Amino acid sequence: MKNWSPDSWRDFPIKQQPTYDDLNKLKKVEKELASYPPLIFAGEAINLKKDLANVVNGKAFLLQGGDCAESFDAFNAANIKDLFKVMMQMAVVLTFSGGCPVVKVGRIAGQFAKPRSADFEELNGIALPSYRGDIINEIGFDEKSRRPKAKKLLKAYNQSAATLNLLRAFSRGGFADLNQLHSWNLDFVKDNTLGGMYEELANKISESLRFMESCGISSANTPQLHQTTLYTSHEALLLNYEEALTRKDSITGDWFNCSAHMLWIGDRTRDLKDAHIEYFRGIKNPIGCKVGPSMKEDELIQLIDALNPENEAGRLNLIVRMGANKIADHFPKLLARVKKEGRNVLWSSDPMHGNTIKADNGYKTRDFEAILSEVRQFFKIHKAEGTYAGGIHLEMTGQNVTECTGSCSSAVTQEGLASRYHTQCDPRLNADQALELSFMIAETLKEARKDLNK
Repeated sequence: MKNWSPDSWRDFPIKQQPTYDDLNKLKKVEKELASYPPLIFAGEAINLKKDLANVVNGKAFLLQGGDCAESFDAFNAANIKDLFKVMMQMAVVLTFSGGCPVVKVGRIAGQFAKPRSADFEELNGIALPSYRGDIINEIGFDEKSRRPKAKKLLKAYNQSAATLNLLRAFSRGGFADLNQLHSWNLDFVKDNTLGGMYEELANKISESLRFMESCGISSANTPQLHQTTLYTSHEALLLNYEEALTRKDSITGDWFNCSAHMLWIGDRTRDLKDAHIEYFRGIKNPIGCKVGPSMKEDELIQLIDALNPENEAGRLNLIVRMGANKIADHFPKLLARVKKEGRNVLWSSDPMHGNTIKADNGYKTRDFEAILSEVRQFFKIHKAEGTYAGGIHLEMTGQNVTECTGSCSSAVTQEGLASRYHTQCDPRLNADQALELSFMIAETLKEARKDLNK
């Protein structure tokens, strides 16, 4: 990478960054963080890139989901376990009903920083700096809480390390064994129709596993039945943190961001001349970039070429977040242009961010029907163009929250939002809604793969 280094982004304009009072303290924290062990290893990121290349080639499907913004206060083993459970449930539904391998990537172990539409928030005539995530400041509406604190970077690292440790234990220690299918069903899901649908599917898989075991194939001798891989990802918004965890791989000599397996650039920080593009072009992780309704065709091709100059399959995931009312007008021409130019990219749908509304009672929410509509349109547009809809990107939780309205399994109304509204920032699908969406996607995915294989 000519003229690139982990800190070369500092010479470029940058958006969505906090203003720290004590820059000397920030430098000390960055130096300390740079001395810490990596959270992930280069080989893991390389393996994810290979898995995502299979998605690009229509041989797999990407499931990416997790918290909108992780919380220091809500950090506990139960919440991590519940998210792992619902990710496993969704992956099983998509694999069994959709008929293809699923690459699982969590928005977890690093998803602490959030872009904001305004630098300040106003309440009762008082204006304070916006809450930008627990890695930067605190959600309380007072001057002390909203002041950015450099030491929060260290706490974010420590929480990410603990989260990764538990996820690896779940993935490799037996909890991901397919014989545990029934134990993944969350308690508040079991007693509704959706829980019944999942149990029916789990019974079919269990029957297949018993047949395979009688033929000598079991979790005892087949690792694929006993363990899984859940990769991690987050929006690499706070580049001070990302730079400190950027390391040169001793085997390849390449630079990798070792804070997560995959990183992405948000729709607000993707300017071709800004710092985030500069930083991302030099790391060898698989990366993503949000594609909103303001994206132009020429701009998208320039962005692809800047981030994936070797046109490598599995390197770049374009995450489409248009909104149910805009995707039909904006996405088809972008898709057609990228296809015409022969660029190897993974297309996934983020049906959350373009469908955020404010309820009559003031709560920020998202309607399940709008989310489902954008997903269906995403698949339909790909079918019309003869391309592959490769993945889904969701803000979701394993908790029984009331943040998004609608769905058959979880009939949350606007009036009921206040019941269990726990998000730090944006509304998330609860486990019911996420699982319901996966059943719906599975049928569409099955049809899409039939068309692809004709």
